[in-house]
Amino acid sequence: MQNTIIFVLLFVLTLIIATTTLYIYKINTKITNINKTLEHQYNLIVKMQSVLKNKYATNAIAENAEMIYQDLLQSLIPIMAAIDIMPRNTQEHPLWRALGGIMDEYAKNPFALEKLRRGIKLDSEVARNIDNYMRRADNFLHHLTTTEPDGLLSNTFTDGLLGQSLTFFAQAKQLATQSN
Repeated sequence: MQNTIIFVLLFVLTLIIATTTLYIYKINTKITNINKTLEHQYNLIVKMQSVLKNKYATNAIAENAEMIYQDLLQSLIPIMAAIDIMPRNTQEHPLWRALGGIMDEYAKNPFALEKLRRGIKLDSEVARNIDNYMRRADNFLHHLTTTEPDGLLSNTFTDGLLGQSLTFFAQAKQLATQSN
């Protein structure tokens, strides 16, 4: 009888140990799942933070770009008036309309380069505005090149109207200084 009681107690004790082990295993599995979930959520939060920073940076760039565009446009207006060129009649930003008008006129009439050369040579206000425009546009392109990792935006600006206008104005300025 004592052996039976010992076997029953041993069986109950083994059953309790097995149940406790199984319970601890389940709790450990749940904790592991919770850790994985928290790690996944942390990674999502980091990604969201990165996206929000990028959007904030993009918004800041857009706001700064608008100020730069307006500054460039203020330098272009007297130049366009001096060489008698009208902006494009499109729905673009006024800067791109002005640059488009200048480049369109030059494409239609190469004499526009000569008119600009004369304006630079004879009117110090035109020369000053050309210098301001070129300096600010070059600084803007340099800033884009240094801040943008893949260079897509800076290449777009360099190959687009901004880069074409810089080349056009540099040619006119060089011709004006050579003819002195």
